Amino acid sequence: MNDKNFSLMENYIPSGYVQQGKDARRTLEKQFRILLEQGKLPIHGWNNRDIQHLLLELSLMDSNNFPDNCGVGEREARFSSTLVAERHFFFGHGIGRSGDIAEVQPKAAGSSILAKLTNSITLDILKLSGVSSTKGCLVLPVATGMALVLTLLALKQMKPCSKYVIWPRIDQKSCFKSILTAGLVPLVVENILKNGHLETDVESIEKYIIDYGSENILCVMTTTSCFAPRIPDRLEEVAIICKKLSVVHIVNNAYGVQSSKCMHLIQQANRVGRVDVFVQSTDKNFMVPVGGAIVAAFDMNLLSKISRTYPGRASASPVTDLFITLLSLGVEGYKKCLEDRKIVYEYLLSSLQEVAKLYNESVVETRQNQISIAITLKHLYDICGNDYNKISEFGSFLFKRSVSGTRVVTTQEEKVIGPNTFCGWGAHYNNYPTPYLTAAAALGATKTDVDRFIKKLNKAFKHFYKNGLMNLQKESHGSSLNSRETMCNEGSSINSLTFCNKMDCSDSSNPVLDKTCFKNFQKFNKFDSVKNVFKNDASKNIFIDINIDCKKFQRLKKASSCPSLHMEKLH
Repeated sequence: MNDKNFSLMENYIPSGYVQQGKDARRTLEKQFRILLEQGKLPIHGWNNRDIQHLLLELSLMDSNNFPDNCGVGEREARFSSTLVAERHFFFGHGIGRSGDIAEVQPKAAGSSILAKLTNSITLDILKLSGVSSTKGCLVLPVATGMALVLTLLALKQMKPCSKYVIWPRIDQKSCFKSILTAGLVPLVVENILKNGHLETDVESIEKYIIDYGSENILCVMTTTSCFAPRIPDRLEEVAIICKKLSVVHIVNNAYGVQSSKCMHLIQQANRVGRVDVFVQSTDKNFMVPVGGAIVAAFDMNLLSKISRTYPGRASASPVTDLFITLLSLGVEGYKKCLEDRKIVYEYLLSSLQEVAKLYNESVVETRQNQISIAITLKHLYDICGNDYNKISEFGSFLFKRSVSGTRVVTTQEEKVIGPNTFCGWGAHYNNYPTPYLTAAAALGATKTDVDRFIKKLNKAFKHFYKNGLMNLQKESHGSSLNSRETMCNEGSSINSLTFCNKMDCSDSSNPVLDKTCFKNFQKFNKFDSVKNVFKNDASKNIFIDINIDCKKFQRLKKASSCPSLHMEKLH
């Protein structure tokens, strides 16, 4: 709409009304102008109408939307479905050209502007999130693993004789497979177990570089965001080594943008040493559909090399999704998301600590990992008869009750990926001492999510405790008297009593009590120390998880007229 058209409108309505519309239009155009001038994310988020208006304006600059266009090529951004066209705001040409994903398309000026603008505002948000020295970034239409592959392939072209990638172990397949997919050889650095958490073996990284020769090492690939009990790699120390020995340093920052800790580590590592590239996911950090990644670099020449490695054009969908999301949030909106996530993390941590106390478990101390939290399942493992399959079923139990995102690690799984075999897969370590469960407070999680999760986690613990105790009782009944502790020594305590619905319970070799005796026993004992009472419908047995001293046991036994009552020390 130009001034001439506004002037002509005055032939139809009063000029004052036209001026109001003209002023509103100018306000919108000012938003567009500031965005194009600065190339930075607006402080305040835009409304959906304004974002949609800008996208439709840009799409009009693509040749497929020209009024008189006649396309006679093999790729002309044609749409068979109107619904598909509307879903993509009539962008059909994608981004980039066959030789460079960052290059401008002659037939798609609007799409090219959209891609460039998205890269620009994404760079701004990376700087605001903590890595202020970032020089540039590319939003790629591939997930994190493939973005790492492209980065490795670009490096391989620069150092064709180098084939080794030093990789501190993280039990997540995509980053490891990116090394294999690029035709490279991983040198796995095992983590160090320290006070329950797992940290980087920096000395082994340096030893690998020296032993194999820096000229043969393509890069070191470290990790920031990870599943507990692993913590972010010691980036600063690794960066110093990489700078000293002239080795490229790539950081897998998959979901680290949302963590001020992870971003600070990258910034500091680049300041004191060497970091070349850091790669992150769009869906995990910005709540968009899966399919995009951001490759950020401190060297524009390297970033340009990576952009030229991508073969062919690429889908504009991940770029468009990120553009819309960032504009709708604005700087203030995204900062609020980051602050809310920190609050939810603390809430999840305190909630899991309460659960741990209830079931004699513990939360692993991993304060440096401010996204993922691990709670041990050691006592549950004991209750389940030292059966790792039961621990695995614990995770399935939660998933079937709509709990997603948790990981139950038995520490016993073995995984073969390419030529490498990993013991204790999932634990980032060969012999982690206890099975555990992880949960994460990632971007977008709410206190309501935590409350629902904790409620279902409690139900899971109760269910497995009940079944585990019953199984222990059955095993105990099937064993000989010699395998039981039936003697009541001074100072010992009773851990479990069993009452059954049998007529003949007088056999001294069978330490059970019939239901009548159970009722009598109830009269003389208020069960102050009883922790759980379970009823097994199949056997009609009643199991009591109890803890009383032996003097009280003998007194109650005599008072309740139940001579067949015996103690069982089950755990």
